Amino acid sequence: MTINWHDFISPVLLSLKIGFVSSIAVFLLGTAAAWLMTIKRFYGKTLVETAFLLPLVLPPTVVGFVLLIVIGRRGWVGELFERLFDNTLVFTWWAGVLASIVISFPLVYMTIKTGFLSIDKDLQDASRSIGAGEWQVLLWVTLPLSARALVSGYILGFARGLGEFGATIMVAGNIPGKTQTVPTAIYVAVDNGKTMLAWYWVISIVITSFFMLLIANLKRN
Repeated sequence: MTINWHDFISPVLLSLKIGFVSSIAVFLLGTAAAWLMTIKRFYGKTLVETAFLLPLVLPPTVVGFVLLIVIGRRGWVGELFERLFDNTLVFTWWAGVLASIVISFPLVYMTIKTGFLSIDKDLQDASRSIGAGEWQVLLWVTLPLSARALVSGYILGFARGLGEFGATIMVAGNIPGKTQTVPTAIYVAVDNGKTMLAWYWVISIVITSFFMLLIANLKRN
């Protein structure tokens, strides 16, 4: 079988693009959420954290269905997006970014929160005792001391978003050259009997994910 390298590389580049954008967004969101949940006490905190972790246990298609309702043309997010940009949000690569953010958020959140909780509280209290505000404690104590967890959280978020399939195909579809990522491309290739092409995509995503996880493990050790 002759491989069309343009057809091969297009989903790879799009997956990396979605993974890069979504990993930055989910890293910032996960860091902010983890910080707030470690310093704040409020009624219903357990319920909020349970909601944060829900995408981790739900089938991706369920998450994709809920996203489709929210960002579709009749959903409030989708309607607002269409008014602002005169275009629909579903079946665009931005929908793939959103799906990756939601799916990878629990993993990033828990990794970074674990890093925050491992910090000696006496160091943070000592900073507060000499007049440092919460933002100063975060910037000069919490973040530097949890650097390994932050790096691991980012890499795991990137790797998880890179391999997202169920929610992505629900909200972004599988449009070649536009929304077709490596996981969806593999599914279609296998379904069409293009086993060799599917193998190339499998190898590419396995190698990428392997090195990302290797870096994360090296940072932990």
